[in-house]
Formats: sequence, C-alpha cells, structure tokens
Amino acid sequence: MKNENRRHNICNVEATNCQKCSVNGKLMCKFDVKDTIYFIIPVLSAWIVWVAGVLHGFITGGLNTLQLIFLFLSYIAYLAFFFQFWENKILCSHCPYYAFEDEKKVKCYANYGIYKAWKYDPAPMSRSEKIQFIISISIFAGYPLIFLLLAKMYIYFGISLIFSIIWIVSMHFLSCSKCPNFSCPLNVVPKNVVDDYLRHNSVMRKAWEEKGYIID
Repeated sequence: MKNENRRHNICNVEATNCQKCSVNGKLMCKFDVKDTIYFIIPVLSAWIVWVAGVLHGFITGGLNTLQLIFLFLSYIAYLAFFFQFWENKILCSHCPYYAFEDEKKVKCYANYGIYKAWKYDPAPMSRSEKIQFIISISIFAGYPLIFLLLAKMYIYFGISLIFSIIWIVSMHFLSCSKCPNFSCPLNVVPKNVVDDYLRHNSVMRKAWEEKGYIID
C-alpha cells in the first residue's frame, strides 16, 4: 500500500483520500499527462518556428554549413547539460516529485523521464540557485532567438518570440500557479495553498521551517 501511495501522490495523504484533501485541484500533486501537454505545446511551437527559420536562413545563404552545424550541436549540448545537470540540481532536486528514492527518473509534468543525478533536497532553493535558474532559463529561451537574428530571419524571430511569450504566459496560469516546487522564482502558488500542502508533507515542512519559513 505504501508503494502504491507513492506512485500516486507526493505527500503524506493516502491516495484514496485525495478528493478530501484541502489542496485537491489547487496543486499538481499527481502526475497527469494533460499538464505536460499544456506545458510542452507552446515550447514545441516556438522550437518548430525556430528550426524552420534557421533552415530557411541556411537555404537563402543567411547561415553557412559550419554555422548551421555549430548552432544545432551547441544548442543540443546545452539542452542536455541544462536538463540533466544544471536545472536538475538547482531546481528539480528541491521538488517533491524528486523525493522517491526507489525511482531513478523524475515523473513530473515538466521534466518527465530525466535521470535523478542529485540527492533530493526538500529545503527551498537558495538565492544563488534562483539566480542561476533565471540565467539558465534565459539561455534556454534566448539562444534560438539570437541565431534567428544572426540569420536575418526577422519574421521567424517575431513569430518565435510571440510563441515564447505565449509559453511564459501559459506557464504562469496553467503550470506555475499549481506547481509544488514552491521556491522556484516563477512559482506563483498562493501562500495559503503552500501552507496547506506543507502540512501534508512532513519532510518538506521540516526543511522549510528550518530555513525560517513560517506557516500561518
């Protein structure tokens, strides 16, 4: 029963009592593929426009072969580093989805399937980690846009920028407003919901209170 409960939620509440929980419907406490769809579609849309723009730039001579290869390889390398090591450490390792020691991969709406390269840390992110996250996510979103400008693909740049803004806005309302990784700089879960959740997660509550957090 314990293992079954762990597969269903990320707190002390038995899975059978989720409907009665005070944060039910207010947080993404259980993995649901629709949350991943809401999160990934705007990102994929921006990437598709970016790839189309870069390839168009290559065909029309805005980028040469060496630049094209460098662009794709460098960004792919950054994505691998970003997801598997950097973000994995500074952001994901603080999330309750990261807590299950018997599972080697993360099973959350945003980074499903990445390998857990670090030890779970239930305490909130440090100031340094928050600054690093802002830098890392800026590179993640800004790198493709810069190359569209270099390739002089201004229309693609504008469309990709619009999709990037849509992604940020959709995250704000559909993901960051319900994500249990509360210390993320983008998280906007109301404090009363955070407090309610921490009352249901004794490990995370202890770590947060040791860092000075006060539950109202």
